[in-house]
Amino acid sequence: MELFPREPAVSSVPADAPLAERMRPRTLAEFEGQEHLLGPGGPLGPVLESGAKLPSCIFWGPPGSGKTTLARLLAERAGLRFAAISAVLSGVKDLREEIARAEEERRRGRRTALFVDEIHRFNKAQQDALLPHVERGTVVLLGATTENPSFEVIPALRSRARIFTLKPLDESLLARIVTHALADRERGLGARELGLAPDALELIARLAQGDARRALGLLESAADRAQQGRIERDQVAAAFESRLPDYDKGGEAHYDVISAFIKSLRGSDPNAAVYWLARMLDGGEEPRFIARRLMIFASEDVGNADPLGLVVATAAAEAFDRVGLPEGRLILAHATTYLACAPKSNASYQAINAASEVARERGALAVPLHLRNAPTELLRELGYGKGYRYPHDAPGHFVREQYLPDEIRDASFYEPSDQGEEQAISQRQRERWGSKPEPKR
Repeated sequence: MELFPREPAVSSVPADAPLAERMRPRTLAEFEGQEHLLGPGGPLGPVLESGAKLPSCIFWGPPGSGKTTLARLLAERAGLRFAAISAVLSGVKDLREEIARAEEERRRGRRTALFVDEIHRFNKAQQDALLPHVERGTVVLLGATTENPSFEVIPALRSRARIFTLKPLDESLLARIVTHALADRERGLGARELGLAPDALELIARLAQGDARRALGLLESAADRAQQGRIERDQVAAAFESRLPDYDKGGEAHYDVISAFIKSLRGSDPNAAVYWLARMLDGGEEPRFIARRLMIFASEDVGNADPLGLVVATAAAEAFDRVGLPEGRLILAHATTYLACAPKSNASYQAINAASEVARERGALAVPLHLRNAPTELLRELGYGKGYRYPHDAPGHFVREQYLPDEIRDASFYEPSDQGEEQAISQRQRERWGSKPEPKR
């Protein structure tokens, strides 16, 4: 018994279309991957049953995971007319034209699935324009996005659609897709009767990074370089573009990679930190953004455990501005590895947060009189500055004095760690002040 019977075949594509386009699955039975959605007990199971109603859906996943194909096959399965627009190329005018066609089709008794590719590219006004037509059922909205819908799709649309997350395809699936395309005589490369070395297949699956479209593109390009009827590993390597295409410096990958970079620095792993640095630089990230993050990290996570951390980060930012790329990569790598290996302390970060919290909760506490400025005779008569002791006149350039308002005189905000230079700072502070109690709140 077929898993997905009675599916209509999709329209044919030109013979000179890219291999990835020619090899698009024509039925759900041909669709590879996403078992967590399509497999037994998966959330799309009820939709796959004969006569089931297809709800509005947003498919969120990385490039080449099958978002467009799955949307089209589900629409066909539900007997809907499939209309597609791209949020990159289309505006409100195009949207209105598709809605008008959908209304006309509905009067004829056929509903329309409106597929919006890269729906996150629509601005709020454009997404708002979809709302009434989705609500009235004029169209079943099928959106595809590589960005997190929680941030890129307006709440009103999200509440009217089911969100399905697609996963990158694993290497075994990619190898199967590539092998099938190489053998398929109707749509693939089978007529060329090419062989494929095992290590070449393995390299394609690895370099594709979960993207079936990229895997088939690599296969097609490597096939054009094949010699003596066989694709070798060298041909695949030559076909591979060195620039990492999955890093979008304006999208979610930007935030994920910078997060991994900072966490690797904080975790004192220079190997991971410099890897994520390379990912950002090779992906086209703005180097000055990285330099700013290094300066922030030097104070937030290294602090006084190694006061030179901020000096190195600041010098790296200034040096990069003078040198630029490509040599500036060395400067950023220098600062990255230094900060990753430095002792860590977030005591300064915690100190300013704790002090700010007390300042907000306690309000504008009065400055003690002996600390106030006394530029006039009247202010001196009022006691401003009276009793202040100048530390440099005392032995060791230190006097035990009260510098906080009376209400929080015993508060302690900065607690040096036992890391790096803060060990000496901690010892020096204990000798000067002894142990201070927790801040009075």
